[in-house]
Amino acid sequence: MAKGPEKNTKNKALHTKLLNRKKAKLQEDKKEKALRLKALVTKMNQKKNSDESDVT
Repeated sequence: MAKGPEKNTKNKALHTKLLNRKKAKLQEDKKEKALRLKALVTKMNQKKNSDESDVT
């Protein structure tokens, strides 16, 4: 039985590597955004609490 042409695994490996890099970068960006948002929320809550205590 004759085999078909050899598969181009080199390009596939490079493509997979690039896609994994892209996914990792997107996850890292998502984590950083979540941390910034969390910090902002805590800062605003502290400000709100201090404003409420000044009024009362």
